[in-house]
Amino acid sequence: MYTGIVQGVGEIIDIIDQDKLRTYKVKLPAKLTQHIEIGASIANDGCCLTVTDFKDDWVTFDIMQETLALTTLGDKNINDLVNIERSAKYGDEIGGHIMSGHISCTATIVDIQKTATNCQMTLELPHKFTKYVLYKGFIGIDGASLTVGDVMDNRFKINLIPETLAITTLDSKKVGAKVNIEIDSQTQAIVDTVERVLAERK
Repeated sequence: MYTGIVQGVGEIIDIIDQDKLRTYKVKLPAKLTQHIEIGASIANDGCCLTVTDFKDDWVTFDIMQETLALTTLGDKNINDLVNIERSAKYGDEIGGHIMSGHISCTATIVDIQKTATNCQMTLELPHKFTKYVLYKGFIGIDGASLTVGDVMDNRFKINLIPETLAITTLDSKKVGAKVNIEIDSQTQAIVDTVERVLAERK
C-alpha cells in the first residue's frame, strides 16, 4: 500500500533484458535506503515493484512483460528518473490517498500551462477509464496523489503546486509524454457497483 506522497526521485543506472523479463537497477536517495530487504515493495512511477537485490544506494527490480507493456516502465532508459515511494507502514500518515501501485493505464499529456506559482496539465486517457475520473476526485499520476480538475470527455486537468514539481519528475514532462495512471479504487468500486445495480433493474 502507498499514500501517493512521492518521497524522492531515483535514477535508473542499469537495464538488463532477458526473455520476457527486464531488470532495472535504480539508485535511490540516501534517505530511502534504510531497512531495505529483498522482497520489499517500492513504487517506481506509481508501479509496485519487488526488490530482488540491493547494495549501498542501489536496488534491483524484475519487471514482467505485461507490466512493461501496460506502463511507462517499458519505455525507460538508463539515466531516466522515476518517482519513488516506499510502501506505507501501519501508523503512517496518509498524506495523499490510499494507492495499491497497480497501474490502470497510461495517459498522454496534451497541454501544459505554467506560471510562476502553478503548472496546469491536461491529460488524455483511454475512453473506458473516463467514468472513473471525477471533478475533485483522487487520481494517481506517476505515483503522485493528485486532485482532478476540469473533466472534458476523455481529458482532464491537474494543477501542480511548486512543491509537487520540486519533489517529483512531473516538472520535466513535456507535451506528448505518457504517464502512469492509477484510478482511485473506491471511485471505481462505487461506479462499477452503481452500473451493475442499474443494469439488474432493467
